[in-house]
Amino acid sequence: MEQAILGGLQGLISGFLHLDWRSVVMIIVGFLLLYLGIKKDCEPLLLVPIGFGCVLTNIPLADLMGHEGFLRTIYDMGVANELFPLLIFIGIGAMTDFGPLLANPSVFLLGAAGQFGIFLTLALALALGFPQLDAVSIGIIGACDGPTAIYVTSKYAPHLLGAVSVAAYSYMSLVPVIQPPIMKLLTTDKERNTIMPTMTGTVSKTTKLLFPLVITVVGGLIAPKGLPLLGTIMLGNLMRESGVVSRLTNASQNEIANVVTLFLGISIGATMGGEAFLKPQTLIILCLGLLAICLDTVCGVCFGKLMRVMSGGKVNPLIGAAGISAFPMSARVVQKEGQKYNKKSYLLMHAMGANAGGQVGSVIAAAVMLSVLAGMGIIR
Repeated sequence: MEQAILGGLQGLISGFLHLDWRSVVMIIVGFLLLYLGIKKDCEPLLLVPIGFGCVLTNIPLADLMGHEGFLRTIYDMGVANELFPLLIFIGIGAMTDFGPLLANPSVFLLGAAGQFGIFLTLALALALGFPQLDAVSIGIIGACDGPTAIYVTSKYAPHLLGAVSVAAYSYMSLVPVIQPPIMKLLTTDKERNTIMPTMTGTVSKTTKLLFPLVITVVGGLIAPKGLPLLGTIMLGNLMRESGVVSRLTNASQNEIANVVTLFLGISIGATMGGEAFLKPQTLIILCLGLLAICLDTVCGVCFGKLMRVMSGGKVNPLIGAAGISAFPMSARVVQKEGQKYNKKSYLLMHAMGANAGGQVGSVIAAAVMLSVLAGMGIIR
């Protein structure tokens, strides 16, 4: 009888008996992500479910990521087959106004320049000995675009999904902290005080309708492996600009995006098991991801300085920092920094154009890398 009682008590506390230091550390990490999302308002829509998923998956013996675990079911139905990121891209396209970009197409170049950090970090990851597919997944953190990073990583380097996802969304939330020092370091006081003319050009409805169609066809022909990414974001934008499917547009922006974000976040958290996450490799990935975003900002601002020279001093190079894909956060950072140096400076619309270009540029950058790998026979 005493042995039965003792066995029963051990059953009740069996979780504590199997709790190792890695599980404890990752539960603390989960609490930290919850703190950042709830208390600091850092990307709460994703950090809250990611943090809670991290806590759940590190509780011993629950086996939530086992063959029949509910977290495994959610992961398999939307992350393992890349469905969740693509559904989110439809919502992003439905929310994005490419009008400022189309009104001033030259800022598209800033969106392209803002992706160079991806390729520089890719080269560095390869030099550090990472396999090619792992290096691509690490480099894409520099896109500052969570769905793109998740899509590429879940498809080609799923063992890195937790580290890459946390890095992508954490650094995206830290854009207002990361970018301003770089912007100030790379520009002169005269450049930062440049007042750009107000954007007055109007974009026709036909142009807005043709844009997603042309980008889909041309981008798909150039880099077909990235067409799922490009096609979904452009589908969302086409629905927005057509004005005839408002129910689908609203659902993509709200209900679908919210449900998918919940499932995606908790699935990512479920990949953050202590045994898989607590490795030196994870720390290296976090450092390389930060470097990628810094290099993107550097390249964007430097290209903005080049555009300033070519325009005869009419371009404020600060708008180059908005060439990354953190839409519209980076554009707001540019506006805030511009007004810090000159109260008469209104850079928001110019920066929004560059930011929209960065949104498309990050997807095209991923598409190009995947298509190159396919051409080399590394992926099918």
